[in-house]
Amino acid sequence: MPQKFKPIDLSRVKTYPLSQRKSKVSTTDFGKTWQKGARFKEFLDRLPDILAGSHLKTVISAIADAFQKEKTIVFAMGAHVIKVGLTPIVIDLMERGIITAVAMNGAGIIHDLELAMAGQTSEDVSASLGDGTFGMAHETGAFLCDAISLAGEKSAGLGETIGSAIIEKGLLYSGHSILASGARLGIPVTVHVAFGTDILHMHPGFDANAAGEATHRDFRTFASVIGTLEGGVYLNVGSAVILPEVFLKAVTLTRNLGHHLERGVMPVVLFRFLDRPYGAPTKAGWRPLKNVHFCLPS
Repeated sequence: MPQKFKPIDLSRVKTYPLSQRKSKVSTTDFGKTWQKGARFKEFLDRLPDILAGSHLKTVISAIADAFQKEKTIVFAMGAHVIKVGLTPIVIDLMERGIITAVAMNGAGIIHDLELAMAGQTSEDVSASLGDGTFGMAHETGAFLCDAISLAGEKSAGLGETIGSAIIEKGLLYSGHSILASGARLGIPVTVHVAFGTDILHMHPGFDANAAGEATHRDFRTFASVIGTLEGGVYLNVGSAVILPEVFLKAVTLTRNLGHHLERGVMPVVLFRFLDRPYGAPTKAGWRPLKNVHFCLPS
């Protein structure tokens, strides 16, 4: 026979005074209304000291402090940073000497090159996937395949080689290229490729051996940068999987080789919804990196 349940009796429920409860939000943390004519700094000061508002202030303060102390500031980015129009901001930070190094995934070089070459990027996948033309733009594949072959000949990284090629070819919109800016300014821009994830890997001229060697070279350069991150800031913007994984391996490698890396700030900023980014603190307070502070968006 199925068990029958009666509604639970609430008469013996225990309560306590609200004044004794610890609350995470107080009116003292609330944001303040904008005042006409106020400066941008006052706008930031008026943001609520709750969740993302508090995190944003922490990140800004950490970057400013690291810059003033001449510490390493790394900007790791997914390709969406380029696709949503933030390239000029990244290049400005590079030119001001705020960013020490940039890291991007394999898709980043595609969108960066297309902007430098044509002033436009971001293909309409739904319009071209059905007939098998998605990712088959000739100029994109040909330029990058040639550059990757050069990387093999020069024993250079992908980022450095492609950035230099953009400058040497005098591409019309090269001023909008993060890769070219890195080559021009002497700032390392490393590229971390996962094979099979990018349209370039479908092109017949793609040299997987040269690409593999070059992206591994970039990983080693990236690890050298991470070895100087003590007291600095690592920003992961728009990459949910590849760059967080690359970062963890670089931290392990540098610690294994004796580099001191205990303190830093790593904001995880995602453009796509993700329930729990790898490397994020859990409710239990777990951290994969000892004494490294994580700032997360709410």
